[in-house]
Amino acid sequence: MAAPWRAATAALFLAVAAPAAADIPVVELDAVIHAVSAAHVVQAIDRADAEGAPLLIIRLDTPGGLDTSMRQIIDHMLNCRTPVAVWVGPSGARAASAGFIIMIAADVAAMAPGTNTGAAHPVSGLGKMDEVMSEKVTSDAAAYIRGKAERRGRNAEMAEKAVVESRSFTETEALELGLIDLVAKDVPDLLAQLEGRDVKRFDGSTVTLHLQGQKTVDVRMDWRQTILSFIATPEILFLLLLGALAGLGTEISHPGLVFPAVIGVLCLILFLFASQIIPVNWAGVLLIILAIVLFIAEVKVTSYGLLTVGGLVAMILGAMMLIDSSLPELRISLWTLVPIVLVFAAFTIALVRLVVQAQLRQPQTGMEGLVGRAGEAVTDLAPEGWVRVQGERWRARAEEPVAQGEAIQVVSGEGLRLRVRKGA
Repeated sequence: MAAPWRAATAALFLAVAAPAAADIPVVELDAVIHAVSAAHVVQAIDRADAEGAPLLIIRLDTPGGLDTSMRQIIDHMLNCRTPVAVWVGPSGARAASAGFIIMIAADVAAMAPGTNTGAAHPVSGLGKMDEVMSEKVTSDAAAYIRGKAERRGRNAEMAEKAVVESRSFTETEALELGLIDLVAKDVPDLLAQLEGRDVKRFDGSTVTLHLQGQKTVDVRMDWRQTILSFIATPEILFLLLLGALAGLGTEISHPGLVFPAVIGVLCLILFLFASQIIPVNWAGVLLIILAIVLFIAEVKVTSYGLLTVGGLVAMILGAMMLIDSSLPELRISLWTLVPIVLVFAAFTIALVRLVVQAQLRQPQTGMEGLVGRAGEAVTDLAPEGWVRVQGERWRARAEEPVAQGEAIQVVSGEGLRLRVRKGA
């Protein structure tokens, strides 16, 4: 009787001692791929390796992104211990440009119904490349994706056409052409189709996926990555630059205010940080600085509005050139740009006008505050005597004789004596 109890006890002990199976992380990679989103994916891959996850799923919906960030993700996918499945979904999603290359390089490539992929031709954010440079960049990208597709057993010829000819594919076309492994409507459907499937890793080894009963867990950006990702958007980048210029400009014109300087320096630091995440065209920055200079000059130079128009044009062109990328998602839309430019131009001109008016305003206190004031001669001025100005008696010297009781006006001050003239 003791033997069955010992066997049951041993089985229970082994069940308790056995490590719990790790969950399957699902990482969302949507919007534009840049340094922050790439770091998020890389961190998720490293954590999956550390926890021994049976699979990592990247849910992809992106128009593309930066080449360096794309290659960072792919490098970790190819060298991690955890199999990686890229699923383009849900329906309506896309994996264009860099997203297509990431999908091709994955251990498992899947798409949801109603999705598309491809259009991976390399482009430059500075405009059209010359023929030689374009050929070099395209050849490099074609070789890169061809090598990944061949190693994964996918259709290298069609993958290369997506780069060279900017071909795009629906999920049905991608499956028929051998660019993806399967079509799955959602993550549970993907896991069901992958159960028991042999997956060939990039190093040539084979892994059999056992996913039945495994839970999935969404891996989201932490608070730091969320804030950095928010900062690294075109509109915020533009506003940070304007904030830096406005804050520092106000402090320079009004030394000692402190608060504008703090805001300006903070915006400048955040702008410089964001410029390391998304590429900045510094010609655009110079145009924006030129626009602010023109706004300030409008207050001091009679140009009948020409300087303001020039400033508006310079700021709009600078904002359009600010980000060195051809992706529409990394451009500042005109619907956002025009209101910001008009408001900032009006604010800058109004601020500078107030500064000039304050400098031109007559002093209200001290000797300078008496210049131009009217008064009355208390004694005869021939040429010196006493006058009353704003209820105070002053020793005064007149330019011409002034009789007692006549009105006078202060011309200037000399120490504690006023220079006056007859008349108010």
